[in-house]
Amino acid sequence: MVLVPPPAPTDTWLGVSESPLPVDAASCWAIQPRCGGLVLFNGTARDHAAGRPDVSLLEYEAYEEHVLARLAVIADEARVRWPTIGRIAMLHRVGPVAVTESAVVVVVSAPHRDEAFTAARFCIDTLKATVPIWKREQWRNGESWGLEPQHITDVTASRDLRSESSPR
Repeated sequence: MVLVPPPAPTDTWLGVSESPLPVDAASCWAIQPRCGGLVLFNGTARDHAAGRPDVSLLEYEAYEEHVLARLAVIADEARVRWPTIGRIAMLHRVGPVAVTESAVVVVVSAPHRDEAFTAARFCIDTLKATVPIWKREQWRNGESWGLEPQHITDVTASRDLRSESSPR
């Protein structure tokens, strides 16, 4: 799977890739003259998890046929909740991800910081709850596909992920 470059005619960039994520490019792409706020969330692989010291590698697997469609639903829902949003990028790695490498990137630009922060938070939280991507951790004494099972939910079922400051 190859990450597609930023889309020219639209303000939404979605992708899944086995290659390193273009964090700086996504941030620069999201800047627009009408938007004074830009929030970048860069989720990187860390060297530990609860009860798991010395994590050395993460590996992500995706149900590829559904990932981009679900990301698009998240972006559409964010635009309904925060109609003034400028650009949205949601990019995720699959395959092996070394410690300190980016596993997921969410960027949102908006005219004001509050909208950018709340929309970016909604995007990453909803992505984690609704997009069929799973993580396997390797650490010193073992490996596992996550700490506990997580059921994938529908974006419309995750309305409770809304921030307190977002519109109702």
